[in-house]
Amino acid sequence: MKIQDLMTTNVITIGPEASLKEAARRMIEAGVSGLPVTDDSGSLVGVITEADFVKAESGRRAAKRARLLRWFTRDDGSIADEERRVGDVMTTEVITIPAQADHVEAARLMRSAGIKRIPVVEDSRVVGLVSRSDILRAFARPDSEIISEITEYLMPKVLWIDPRAIRISCVEGNVVLSGRLETRSDVQLLVELTRRLDGVVSVQDHLTWEIDNEKLPMVSPIPSSRNW
Repeated sequence: MKIQDLMTTNVITIGPEASLKEAARRMIEAGVSGLPVTDDSGSLVGVITEADFVKAESGRRAAKRARLLRWFTRDDGSIADEERRVGDVMTTEVITIPAQADHVEAARLMRSAGIKRIPVVEDSRVVGLVSRSDILRAFARPDSEIISEITEYLMPKVLWIDPRAIRISCVEGNVVLSGRLETRSDVQLLVELTRRLDGVVSVQDHLTWEIDNEKLPMVSPIPSSRNW
């Protein structure tokens, strides 16, 4: 399934000059743990997450300790207590994904990077956001839809196989194929392509074939008697 079919398009963003208080307010109101950061042109320049707030808070406490030490040593120097901005703490190395990518690629990126959501970017602009819950929807596809895709699309339009030749059952994404097809290669293709369908967890193959076309002898073409 393509990311564009799963992503959220109503994306809440924030600018790098916004305060951390404003970022926190937006995250709480939206019930999210991170926001894409965009500049005035709408281009993605970073992300701010709960982890960035934790780092910002630890840095603020360190600055307070530094001011206290200066006071005890009678250091007249002062540290400006300015409000911190999103651009001060945001993560600038952002993992993104295009809208045409497959949901499996998004799942792989989330797992390898240990992140919960990925901005969907086209021409440097944020067009959506895909989260773990969005990816789970692809894997939680109804069994009836999986069977319909096999019988109404995969078999007749991709493999040119009569769907009436086999029996299909599907329970919680576990597909069972049984019946008899014309060739062994038809069986192998059907099983492999079924495994790749969105929502399929496993495939049990109880199929047989009439012709083992993988064992047919190779026949050399008849030499032409025409002189060129």
